[in-house]
Amino acid sequence: MRRTTVLLLSAWGAVGVAGVALADASLERGEYLVQGPMGCGNCHTPISPQGFVMDQDLTGRVVEDSPAFRAVAPNITPAGRIAGWSDAELVKAIREGLRPDGSLIGPPMPIGQYRGLSDEDVASVVMYLRSIPATPTAGDLPASEYHIPLPPAYGPPVESVSAPPRGATAEYGAYLAGPVAHCLECHTPMGPQGIDVSRLGAGGFEFHGPWGTSVAANITPSEDGIAAYSDDELAAMITMGKRPDGSPMMPPMPYPYLAKMTPEDLQAVILYLRSMPPQPDPKG
Repeated sequence: MRRTTVLLLSAWGAVGVAGVALADASLERGEYLVQGPMGCGNCHTPISPQGFVMDQDLTGRVVEDSPAFRAVAPNITPAGRIAGWSDAELVKAIREGLRPDGSLIGPPMPIGQYRGLSDEDVASVVMYLRSIPATPTAGDLPASEYHIPLPPAYGPPVESVSAPPRGATAEYGAYLAGPVAHCLECHTPMGPQGIDVSRLGAGGFEFHGPWGTSVAANITPSEDGIAAYSDDELAAMITMGKRPDGSPMMPPMPYPYLAKMTPEDLQAVILYLRSMPPQPDPKG
């Protein structure tokens, strides 16, 4: 066991964040989530023309610079600001978007989805982030700037959250596609109060980056969505970014991270997508 993990266990004692018994959280689970379906490095790891700069993994980068905001994902290794935060403060930042100084974390951090992360999983994520090498950010990162109003909070304090039983079920797939991989955050049209829950999965949201403009696809089982695709085709699209005709799909979908999902988790996500209410593409 790594020394950092031993220190963390000692600091937490018998009970962890939000009353989670430490036996329920694990370093292995945290690594799987961060480096797999949560895809934290998709925003927090620098990118070069050759792809992610893995020797600077999770050290931060400018995620988006648009008229609405300049969003900067910070260094989340132990060399970053989180080193001075308690475990409970880090959990609060992840699930509620609140830093210890009371300031709000802005988009594109998917706080609305992360509020549903289970106590066990968020504790595992914290455990993993405490265990990785303290890697300084290469160069200086500017501060995030928002030219749009941010809410006073993303909701009431999160007390305790349980996840459905793990397995290849639509119920667990909903947890993976929502709070864990936050698929619905990107693949649902935006309304005045955030994602439009009446049109979950309908797609249409535009992403602008060095690759140009990509539009989130409709991932519901409608004719406009995934109805025509086989499970194998969907799996290749999710984990490889490859359409059935062989053409590549565009960023910012975190294909390299989703490729690390277990076959059972991938099956659960596909079962959930098949179970969603069919939605037409957004019009206008």
